Amino acid sequence: MGLIGQPLRRLEDARFLTGHGTYVEDVNLPGQAWGVFIRSPHAHATIDAIDTTGATAIPGVVGIYTYPDIAGLGHLPCATSVATDAPMHVPPRPALANGRVRHVGDPVAFIIAETPQAARNASEMILVSYTALPCVVDAVSALAADAPAIWDFGNESYRFRKGDAEAVRDAFAAAAHVVAVDIVNNRLVIAPLENRAAIGSWNDGRYELAVSAASVHAIRDQLADSIFGCPRDDVRVWAPDVGGGFGIKNCLYPEYVMLLWAARALGRPVKWIEDRTEDFLAAAQGRDNITHARLALDANGTFLGLDVETKAGLGAYMSGGGPGSSTNAPAAAMGGGYVIPAIHMDVRAAFTNQAPIDAYRGAGKPEANYIIERLIDAAAAQCGFDRIELRRRNLIGTFPYRKALGTLVDCGRFALNIDDVLAQADAAGFAARRAASEARGLLRGLGLACFLETARGAPNEGAEIKFHPGGTISLHLGTQSNGMGHETSYKQIAADLFGLPLETFTYVQADTATVREGNGHGGARSMHQGGSALHKAATTVLEKARPIAATLLQAQPDELAYADGVFSCDGRSVDLLAVAKEASLDTYVWNLLDIITIPNGCHIAEVEVDPETGLVMLVRYSAVDDYGTLINPLLTQGQVQGGLAQGIGQALTEQTVYDPVSGQMLTASFMDYQVPRAIDLPDLDVTLTGVPTAGNPLGVKGAGQAGAIGAPPTIVSAVLDALRPLGVTHIDMPATPERVWRAIESARSRP
Repeated sequence: MGLIGQPLRRLEDARFLTGHGTYVEDVNLPGQAWGVFIRSPHAHATIDAIDTTGATAIPGVVGIYTYPDIAGLGHLPCATSVATDAPMHVPPRPALANGRVRHVGDPVAFIIAETPQAARNASEMILVSYTALPCVVDAVSALAADAPAIWDFGNESYRFRKGDAEAVRDAFAAAAHVVAVDIVNNRLVIAPLENRAAIGSWNDGRYELAVSAASVHAIRDQLADSIFGCPRDDVRVWAPDVGGGFGIKNCLYPEYVMLLWAARALGRPVKWIEDRTEDFLAAAQGRDNITHARLALDANGTFLGLDVETKAGLGAYMSGGGPGSSTNAPAAAMGGGYVIPAIHMDVRAAFTNQAPIDAYRGAGKPEANYIIERLIDAAAAQCGFDRIELRRRNLIGTFPYRKALGTLVDCGRFALNIDDVLAQADAAGFAARRAASEARGLLRGLGLACFLETARGAPNEGAEIKFHPGGTISLHLGTQSNGMGHETSYKQIAADLFGLPLETFTYVQADTATVREGNGHGGARSMHQGGSALHKAATTVLEKARPIAATLLQAQPDELAYADGVFSCDGRSVDLLAVAKEASLDTYVWNLLDIITIPNGCHIAEVEVDPETGLVMLVRYSAVDDYGTLINPLLTQGQVQGGLAQGIGQALTEQTVYDPVSGQMLTASFMDYQVPRAIDLPDLDVTLTGVPTAGNPLGVKGAGQAGAIGAPPTIVSAVLDALRPLGVTHIDMPATPERVWRAIESARSRP
């Protein structure tokens, strides 16, 4: 029995669960000093003076640096290419603020000392004089004509338009029904379990960065090309175990630049561990879109056109992947899994006095799916259609199908997902469950939503296979796990392809010194891109080995059979490891693959709502999802459930809130920012199905982001279904008790 498809427990869990994982905080280098950043307490201000006199007198302080010290360094780049109407405004972003701060948490100075406590003590002695400036903390206000200007050019970075605007106008002109929604895709703090952390060092003329990150090659390239102006080989970036990232650890941060610069200046390693408040204030955040969307339908409910206008917040600076989540990424998924002949997007993106936005689990795909699913529910409610039949009528059913904005949908089981999840969730029994809830004074609602993911991330990937004298084979992959179980799943693939035991293989990732190239983490890409590269490398190894084995067996290459790690012919045999001793079978490939896979599914949620307090309780959740071939169903379940938890958080509890006058973050700790707790989650009943894609040799589709895509519209649909008898027709995420209570009271006050 092959190992692909087997629900093996993660091999890496043995060290994680016994305290033997190695994170940046566990790494200490000889002669290491410690760094602490002084950060702006203002959302927008000029820096008038920085007095470091008191700090330099603190015992153990070895360096204090401000912008003039690093003025010769390059600025943090934007790594995302977007076809905007006019060139994007990408303002300068030095590693320390240059005369002006633009969000609370903006780094102003860097203190280095012999111990963390000495660095903290010194930071409290630095006096920074500021003159506060007006601020703006939402994209709509930032785009207003009278908004405070964050940059000399104003606040608008780009306008992105995609689709056939004339065809959309024609569709709306011919429509029997037009529905519109105004929706908020709420800004989120990502809060990975492990905060950001890094150690910078300078060794033998080379920068070295040990970092809790998820795309080490991209970070290396940006450091070399944009910051230090040196050959890429002069920068090594590596990551030990990483405790979660969800996209925000893919990008370059100012702190990494300062660690490397200071390590070279001082001639010793410098370590920095972010605290949780810094994570809230200064790490990249996610989402932050405000959208007006319209859907055109004919008299029978067939979709004719979709028009989407979005104002996207970017934060104070353009993060490395910042533009992607409001442009290219949602465009690929816009319209979800439905046949919509004409689609047009119009996005205006604005700088605000907030932490920068970057990719977060799904990065544009949750936003796109939320738009169409909210519109479908609105159309059903306003035009008298059944919401389930309206979806069935318009789902893609013939493959391949080219969506209006260009995405090719090669396969899926869109309508079957609905049928299966209705049965799995016992939708037929909902009326009885609603009656039981009402008997207890609670409202009950059932929500349903479909999702379409476009999974690929960066195209192309590298894989290298090396044979070692002791009989082991190392797998070097350019993708990167930060908790997804790659150490297990890649070994399963290799074990199947070579017919060798799992323990034959070791796994190597996340080090630019030992992995030649790679596009890292992001976009649910690893099994699609990395698995395909590994498949190609393994196939190449066997092609190399066959003629060598034939010579050893005195046979023709095409006479050999290969199974269970052994070449054989007419009773003679030689195993693959023996062949590797005769001639090098080491193989590196860079696999070109730009195909997008299309994970898809349908989810159902049931909620109870207390009409007196507005409290929403998620009581049931069911999902039927298609991820193609499953390398490891157990790990896939874990990925989906983790995504669901984050999507549930966005729908019900999470929102980054800034004071509109001062720009201070009002949700700067877990006291005020609520991520889902175990008590908030019911059993997540997920069924994994599979229509293998032909887009890669394994037939896999990405699974890492889908839960965060499907959950928000499903839960909001359920909340509105519960509140509809009271006359509530709209609610924004998160559906907190206060927000729900106010919606109920507003509806009750209307005649």
